[in-house]
Amino acid sequence: MSAPRIVLTGATGFIGSAVLRELAGRAGRVRALARRDAGSRPPGVEWVKGDLSAPDSLRGICDGADVLLHLASCVGSDADRCAAVNERGSAAIAAEAVRAGVPRLVSLSTTAVYGPGPHAGLDVDEVPPAPVSPASRTRLAGEVPVLAAGGVVLRPGLVLGAGDRWVVPALAEFLRRVPARWDGGRALLSVVDVRDLARLIAALTAGTVPGGIYHASHPVPVRNGELLEALAGHGVLPRAEADWDWARCLTALRECSGQGSERQFSLLARDHWYRSEAVWSAAGIDPGPGFLARSAESAGWYRERLQR
Repeated sequence: MSAPRIVLTGATGFIGSAVLRELAGRAGRVRALARRDAGSRPPGVEWVKGDLSAPDSLRGICDGADVLLHLASCVGSDADRCAAVNERGSAAIAAEAVRAGVPRLVSLSTTAVYGPGPHAGLDVDEVPPAPVSPASRTRLAGEVPVLAAGGVVLRPGLVLGAGDRWVVPALAEFLRRVPARWDGGRALLSVVDVRDLARLIAALTAGTVPGGIYHASHPVPVRNGELLEALAGHGVLPRAEADWDWARCLTALRECSGQGSERQFSLLARDHWYRSEAVWSAAGIDPGPGFLARSAESAGWYRERLQR
């Protein structure tokens, strides 16, 4: 069989750029969508200008492709921008893929569509989605056209590694405001190293995984206390010396102002883990040892980022 021809959205983002690096080491051709000049041009990658919020710019982007990897998203608080990119943009790129006869669609969503939780060991849609932010509401809506086209939707939890500008910076802020092991550090979290997620997404271009929704974190959840301790051991975060119960944590959080909300704190400090074995098994790949075992590899990036 000839190598697949792949269309990739979000190629300059945190996850998309990791996928692009993974694909660069494989046979196949990649057409990467970007709103502006992407600068470096790896061999085998054709950069094309397009904007998910401007559907007319997507015309022809999927012509001749075997796979659409739709990894672009808007994760800010601007509801109009989130709707334009995550909802209407996803519908537009999925429609373009259907028009062009692309047989395989893979789209990136998030477990945040389930809402505030806590959640412990949920299978896909074991509880109804209940998104509360503009980003998660519109990303849930953006799943619909991909599923209607028979595509695969991936819902990872916390994605970590070099390039992460949300998870570990948020941990640092919340540790400043609540300097302890939150509720004893017992909460279980679904996490995945961005490089492992990139391997999974690249494997899905083979088209062996049936369409539907899949959780896409590492199958083994991580206790938040262990995550904080690992990052402290690499000099990324300060070490938490005390255990505080949940009520004390919330009191401290409310008394010390910051950017992160109580809802965001809960996402990191209480159970939020989702069963993810199915997609790795279906794709036939090993998820690897997980982020904790590889945390030293991205520690330098995090230290530099947090010192700015």
